[in-house]
Amino acid sequence: MTSIMTIDEIRDNFALLDDWDDRYRYVIELGRTLTPMSEAEHSAENKVQGCVSQVWLSKHIGRSGQEPILTYIGDSDAHIVRGLIAILLTLYSGHTPREILAIDAPAVFDEFGFREHLTPQRSNGLRSMVERIRSDARAALATAS
Repeated sequence: MTSIMTIDEIRDNFALLDDWDDRYRYVIELGRTLTPMSEAEHSAENKVQGCVSQVWLSKHIGRSGQEPILTYIGDSDAHIVRGLIAILLTLYSGHTPREILAIDAPAVFDEFGFREHLTPQRSNGLRSMVERIRSDARAALATAS
């Protein structure tokens, strides 16, 4: 993502918006901040299964001392999903596997009210994206130990 925003800033901005149309617009705006993905990264390997929209998550594993650090870029063909990816990457990208596994993204999305305002298909897609990132974290942890 180009602008480094924290989840607390997103939370504060969300709290200022009472109307769900405004909240959807804000989520779409967040999606516009995603770092563009190269065509090569729009690969079958990076495609997230279980999403109605096309979704890609590309991971990079770096190091900070002994711990691996997972960073992501993501993309989707749906504007609202790009925004959801932006929120997910704010939560997860740039963290160690242990930190990633300790983050409860569904609770954050529930706090924002998405459970009531996303279609079941979008909610399933969101779960698939979270599970992909958590699976990457478990694999990185297993490799590191």
